[in-house]
Amino acid sequence: MKKRDPVLDALNALSDLRHTSGAGAFACQPYLANRSNLVVAKAAKLAGDLRIADLVPTLAAAFHRLMADPAKLDKGCAALTAIVEALYALDYEDSDVYLAGARHVQMEGSFGPPVDAAAQLRGDCALGLMRTRHPDALFEVVRLLADKEPPARIGAARALGLAGETGELVLLLKTLSGDREPDVLAECFSGMLASRTERSVAFVASYLDDEDPVVVESAALALGASRLAQAVATLRDKFSRTVQAPLRQVLLAALASARDDAALSFLRSLVAGADSRIAAEAVAALQPYRNDPRIRALLVSPPPSL
Repeated sequence: MKKRDPVLDALNALSDLRHTSGAGAFACQPYLANRSNLVVAKAAKLAGDLRIADLVPTLAAAFHRLMADPAKLDKGCAALTAIVEALYALDYEDSDVYLAGARHVQMEGSFGPPVDAAAQLRGDCALGLMRTRHPDALFEVVRLLADKEPPARIGAARALGLAGETGELVLLLKTLSGDREPDVLAECFSGMLASRTERSVAFVASYLDDEDPVVVESAALALGASRLAQAVATLRDKFSRTVQAPLRQVLLAALASARDDAALSFLRSLVAGADSRIAAEAVAALQPYRNDPRIRALLVSPPPSL
């Protein structure tokens, strides 16, 4: 008879718990003490997804247990990362976990040079730190903005988007300094726009004329996602001056993501317009949001030309 795999059994049991009505702390708690980091990671994710607030102390204790020897107990930082994400989802505000995670580096072997398995953990902890009242929270987050690993820098940029004017100015400096990873720059754009200031909208909008199409796309999508009236107006203006189809499609996708009245009115006029090619591009841009009743109605029954 084939020997049962206790790790696989535990993972399957957690999958069953996810679909069990009323699954709570009592059922999930033992798995957070499991010897397998994969089981702990899955239990932590379940706790976060189901918002099991009673597990917050157990999650924090599991984090500190693994941090006693993370290279041995948590290969790939799977459990530590999942625990921090769960604690953040459960509004954990103590700085102990986030501060330790923000400073953790875990180099592990790979087929090439060693890789840092804790990069995502540091980025997640940056977000958590901005929620705390620790006096060094901002210091640690800004430090991570210069981290070697993109996931850590992305997390730091996202966290600084929550820091008001201070975060806006730090992200301004980071954007002007540049970053080789487009996703980091995109998060800087979004973080600056979170300040909702006219100056940041104008600054991000200036990148719509950048020579690098990836930078242009990042700026456009950040403007659309901000849903700010000034940002939507800027995208419309840029569209009216654009003839290249690839850039048009990026601008339409950004406008569709805004989903505000001004953006939808503009897209409606394009869908019902005389230029069938642009109408098709507008419809394609709206497709990802077809479950929105306003957009579904527009796609099913395009209104007459405005």
